Amino acid sequence: MKRPLNSFTVSVILVLVTSLVPVAALGGSENPAPAQADTVIYPKGSGPLANRPDEPQGPSAGSALLGAAFLLALGGVWFWVKRRHPTGWAPGRPAPKLAIAETRSLGNRQYLIVATYEGQKFLLGVCPGNISLLTAFDAKKDSSA
Repeated sequence: MKRPLNSFTVSVILVLVTSLVPVAALGGSENPAPAQADTVIYPKGSGPLANRPDEPQGPSAGSALLGAAFLLALGGVWFWVKRRHPTGWAPGRPAPKLAIAETRSLGNRQYLIVATYEGQKFLLGVCPGNISLLTAFDAKKDSSA
């Protein structure tokens, strides 16, 4: 059974892809021959030979912006999925039935926890060595609040 990608792995992949985009936008690493003393050096795309049709052109600014926009959109989709399903739900997998909706610390390793299971909510009291069901919430009263 394949394990889904966790958020750390996805973050590392996004950082690697975004770090490679500027390198791809710059084109190959061209090392020109050393210039002679009487040679005039012009910046790429300017000078008397600027519009030669046989000279290969590098990627345009539009393609670099398109790549950056794609990566930004991909990051936005990833962020939306993580905000909507923080428990690790992924497409193709059923949504989890058991989830922790909220926790509050009472100090001294004691907590109040609201747990949900199949749409029902339960208030649990947790302390070292003990978990107690305090109450089950009524779904009708909870939805109006």
